Amino acid sequence: MIFIIVIVALALLFDFINGFHDTANAIATSVSTKALSPRTAIFMAAILNFVGAILFDGVAKNVGGSIADPFKVENGLQIITATLISAIIWNLLTWYLGIPSSSSHTLIGSLAGAVLAGAGLDALHWSGFQKIVLGLILSPFLAFGLGFLMLVLIRYIVVLMGNRSPGRVNRNFKFMQIFSAALQSFSHGANDAQKAMGIIVFALVAGGYHDDMSVPIWVKLAAATAMGLGTSIGGWKIIETVSRKIIKIEPMNGFASDLTSTVILQAGTAMGLPLSTTHVITSSIIGTGSAIRYKSINWGVVGKMVTTWIITIPISIVISYLIYQLIFNIIG
Repeated sequence: MIFIIVIVALALLFDFINGFHDTANAIATSVSTKALSPRTAIFMAAILNFVGAILFDGVAKNVGGSIADPFKVENGLQIITATLISAIIWNLLTWYLGIPSSSSHTLIGSLAGAVLAGAGLDALHWSGFQKIVLGLILSPFLAFGLGFLMLVLIRYIVVLMGNRSPGRVNRNFKFMQIFSAALQSFSHGANDAQKAMGIIVFALVAGGYHDDMSVPIWVKLAAATAMGLGTSIGGWKIIETVSRKIIKIEPMNGFASDLTSTVILQAGTAMGLPLSTTHVITSSIIGTGSAIRYKSINWGVVGKMVTTWIITIPISIVISYLIYQLIFNIIG
């Protein structure tokens, strides 16, 4: 029983870190354009992350059962322990460096590495793993393309409205950003908090404390609360990178980026796919920025972020594999 309590605590710690690590991206555009003050943006995001996390569970079931079968896998509790320690380490490291990496990528990679270490190659569901990874890879490209098209469409509509001063246009879009940031925060909670829920359910099933992949209400409430509390802390280093170092964000492209991210994240949630909020939001910002002026984007910063995105899954696989070996084969 103590083992499962430790795992739940680690999962909630991961969700808490996810809150200030990834939600920073969800509010970065509205803070950058001063549509919302940092304090107001964080408070709003914390509430809506909680609400979004409570209302859905499709992603949780997918994360909990698609990579390995918790009913059959050996050493399930040890596997989840190594998974969470690995994901927490990578999230804290990238947060400290101010790099907007993906909590989703590190969790999925860490789970795969721990399964390989604890149960062997045959225990890994390659089809489920590949489906999730494919969604994680394709979603940034979709976000970039949709963001580009979204801004082109919005600019066309603004031109059709005719003779509107830039100042008036910006004021209108600042107001609209309040709603787009709210939708984005809700979507982040609906998709990201479910990943920790899925991990907890996996552990409950593997430990014999739960007999199906449904998410108990106490798991929903605990995960949603942890993410909401994490969000309330804020991730200022990542907000700085996303809001200022990629491109100067104006209210129009900030609104387009938020709306694009919401559409992609909601589609992923509806399909039960765990997407990376970080990758979706950042890619939509780059897409809208490219529609304005390709050369205005700081491609050096983008290159560093993309490099981190590429290496996160393989590094997480290695870290969790080594952690499992160290804790359960060497020490204990």
